[in-house]
Amino acid sequence: MIRRTRLSRRAFGLLAAAGAALPRAALATPFREITWDDLIPPGVPYAEIIGEGEIDEQNDTWNPIFDENATRLNTALDGASVKLPGYIIPLDIGAEGVTSFVLVPYVGACIHVPPPPPNQLVFVTTETPWPGDMLWDAVWVSGRLAARLQSTAIAEIGYQITAERIEVYEW
Repeated sequence: MIRRTRLSRRAFGLLAAAGAALPRAALATPFREITWDDLIPPGVPYAEIIGEGEIDEQNDTWNPIFDENATRLNTALDGASVKLPGYIIPLDIGAEGVTSFVLVPYVGACIHVPPPPPNQLVFVTTETPWPGDMLWDAVWVSGRLAARLQSTAIAEIGYQITAERIEVYEW
């Protein structure tokens, strides 16, 4: 015996709405938490990405000399949805906040000290400005990572992220 069930308009509407939302939920990609060490290709020790360097006595700074390992990128992460902690060095800042910046592994990098090597820098753009009064806070940046070298006025940068989410790093 075959039994037929009739759906009410309300039940049909709820099922249709749930079905329409399902593909978006299925496409949502969770962000994989990575560290700065993950940006260095496997098999390249951190100690081998910075060469000897030289002292700039006039400005009392150390200028690192990067070897070819400093520009080697972990291409296995190219296109990955990642979540990376770091600090903001603003590039484009307006009344609403920062819309592009360099994400660096430690506070103050690129300001009064030589920049880290290219494979330890990430160029970030965001449609939602990050507040200018929160520039010294550690942050999490989540988005799709691209492994591509580029040069800016601040430094040569190895990675890029278009931020889908930026949030304060909770200790």
